[in-house]
Amino acid sequence: MTPDPEKTPFETSPFETMSGVPVDSVYGPAEGERPGAYPYTRGPYTDMYRSKLWTMRMFAGFGTAIDTNRRFHELLAAGSDGLSTAFDLPTLMGRDSDDELALGEVGKCGVAVDTLADMHDLYRGIDLGEVTTSMTINGPAAVIFAMFVANAEANGVPRMRLGGTLQNDILKEYQAQKEFIFPPRPSLRLVRDTIAFCTDEMPRWHPVSISGYHIREAGSTAAQELAFTIANGFAYVELALQAGLPVDTFAPRLSFFFNAHLDFFEEIAKYRAARRIWARWMRDRYGAHLEKSLQMRFHTQTAGVSLTAQQPEVNIVRTAIEALAGVLGGTQSLHTNSMDETLALPSEKSARIALRTQQVIAHETRVANVADPLGGSWYVEALTDEMERRAEDLFAQIEDRGDGSMLEGAIRGVEEGWYQSEIADSAYELERKLNSGRHVVVGVNGFLEGSEEPPPPILRIGPEVEEEQRRRLDKVKRERDSARVEAALVRVRAEAADPEVNLMPAFIDAVGAYATLGEVVDALADVFGRWVEAARI
Repeated sequence: MTPDPEKTPFETSPFETMSGVPVDSVYGPAEGERPGAYPYTRGPYTDMYRSKLWTMRMFAGFGTAIDTNRRFHELLAAGSDGLSTAFDLPTLMGRDSDDELALGEVGKCGVAVDTLADMHDLYRGIDLGEVTTSMTINGPAAVIFAMFVANAEANGVPRMRLGGTLQNDILKEYQAQKEFIFPPRPSLRLVRDTIAFCTDEMPRWHPVSISGYHIREAGSTAAQELAFTIANGFAYVELALQAGLPVDTFAPRLSFFFNAHLDFFEEIAKYRAARRIWARWMRDRYGAHLEKSLQMRFHTQTAGVSLTAQQPEVNIVRTAIEALAGVLGGTQSLHTNSMDETLALPSEKSARIALRTQQVIAHETRVANVADPLGGSWYVEALTDEMERRAEDLFAQIEDRGDGSMLEGAIRGVEEGWYQSEIADSAYELERKLNSGRHVVVGVNGFLEGSEEPPPPILRIGPEVEEEQRRRLDKVKRERDSARVEAALVRVRAEAADPEVNLMPAFIDAVGAYATLGEVVDALADVFGRWVEAARI
């Protein structure tokens, strides 16, 4: 009988080498640190991937909701076991597809979602009570999340059954990605409201995915990615504690999102140090007791910034190496970038190759048979210690800036431009290494043969997508109950003015009336204002 390679744990594969040598689940001295034991340097779970493979969560989103729904079904049929939704730039900025600032951007870098009708189409035919879903959105995250909840409930899936992750990490938007809408303090109030809402009503949902990915993509070092990401996590912990939530009621559902770059061993050391730091701070500083509060769990995505337009097929190699680092570092879920992402949104073929890359690592290399196989390596252990030391140095600077508060330090660091300057300096230093040849990128400043070859066929999003999305939006506006929409928006403004009120019920009410994303965001902006970053010289 042919084994089924999609079963997890490895029900059809023996834990042995290809030569038939049996392998234990972990190696190291009996008195040494083990996976699944504090401080979790070697992994959050005892048997790691022997118990459950990482989730192969492929990032997808383009065009209209109907277009992306078709891609979701293709990925699930190809063996993906989790969905990750990319939204287009207008949606990320809280603007509707008919906004004049959305012109030319609708459906280009992700899927356009304007109303609950789009959310219905986006996940049509997918059992949201069974498939976990991640949504990469931040500034308007609470509003999009309200649409997701309302859609699920309209399809008979109660909110308590929904499993997945909302990125919702607004601090890194100010620090790196720049897709913010409101000033930092009211934006953090929205994060607080989603954490509290999920704590009370959605036990399977991760309300914040604290993201270092974008910090690294903006040009930070691995140590800065590590430090700024975890420090942002501490800030969200303090935010929830200020709201009166006991730490062990919400901390188990905080998750993280890291970059997997090309410095293979440094990346592995980064992940190991991250778990150790999180466990120690959560126990010793924030008083967490539950094991799940101390165990850092994270998603990993291979480095988009490492991909090149020149010789794009070489990106398959880069992605495979980066993905392997994520697995050896103990990630809980993984997205592998497609080879053509520097040129356009991934084609169906390139997205399938990216998924197959994960499946080869999982089922052919046998690296998943042993937890933390590099544990005890003198080099990896020394790098792990050094990453932790550098992170602690940066924590001290943030804490000092906040007069002892990591939350206040994060806010002031954003307002004063400190994070932005630190990341910009690191990006500049890397660019100097590239220009001088100290850092070689194949096809860019070395090994140029073949760099002038024509690009592969790519996915193109034409103007007809924007026209169709505008027609869809206009139809919803014409058919909805305008009086109900206006009443819902009045409620949003009134409750936004009261910092003690949780806004999630008002958002669910508004989107259920088919208020658009842009209308809800504009209502909030009437109260919160809009943030304009000060220029730094």
